[in-house]
Amino acid sequence: MSLDKPGVKVQISRMKTTKAMTIRLSDEQAEALETVASVEQRAVSDVIRAAISEHIENRRKDPAFQEDLKARLARARKLLARQAGGD
Repeated sequence: MSLDKPGVKVQISRMKTTKAMTIRLSDEQAEALETVASVEQRAVSDVIRAAISEHIENRRKDPAFQEDLKARLARARKLLARQAGGD
């Protein structure tokens, strides 16, 4: 918050950028998701974001996933080095 003129407060906020995405669900998945959101009294999008966050956190803690990620990154680095003429 800052003072623009004496006695006038101007609030400056930084909006987080978001990316809109589309997902396709079966009728059963959509109904189950809507039921969960309703019972939890939350927006469907909030339930989806929470599930995605939990999934990502689980992968961060998963040693097998982390090893696969490291291997994929190593392969990508080799390909980039070849493209740049470094190999």
